[in-house]
Amino acid sequence: MYHLAQVNIAKLLAPIDSPQLLGFTSRLDMVNAMAESAPGFVWRLKGDGNDATSLRPFPDPEVIVNMSVWESVEALFDFTYRQADHTGVMRGRREWFARHEGAYMALWWVPAGHEPTLAEARERLDHLDRHGPTPVAFTFKERFPAPVPA
Repeated sequence: MYHLAQVNIAKLLAPIDSPQLLGFTSRLDMVNAMAESAPGFVWRLKGDGNDATSLRPFPDPEVIVNMSVWESVEALFDFTYRQADHTGVMRGRREWFARHEGAYMALWWVPAGHEPTLAEARERLDHLDRHGPTPVAFTFKERFPAPVPA
């Protein structure tokens, strides 16, 4: 059995504790709680505290990361684009995050129970940049099915 891993990154327009990002940071706990209670949610990356904003796995220290695992593409898509509070937060992204060159989100299949690492996430984003969507790393627009268990 396989689950869907996702990573997305964003470059901050200001320090994480700045008033400019308050519209984002003040909603993190709410959005994370909604994700954890959403149908199909399995796991999410956490750093210090209850979110991953303290983690800086990329060379640019202004890049933050979000990574989670879901039971299916549909479960993640529904939370991302159909959950009203989450879409409300997404509408403010241009106030908080710089436009990103290259892949900023990647999806890939992992064996059920596997928690992806930040190194895996970087590899998937790099793969998507180099090769476009493939079964190794893909997007909502170009999806690939889970591997068939042997």
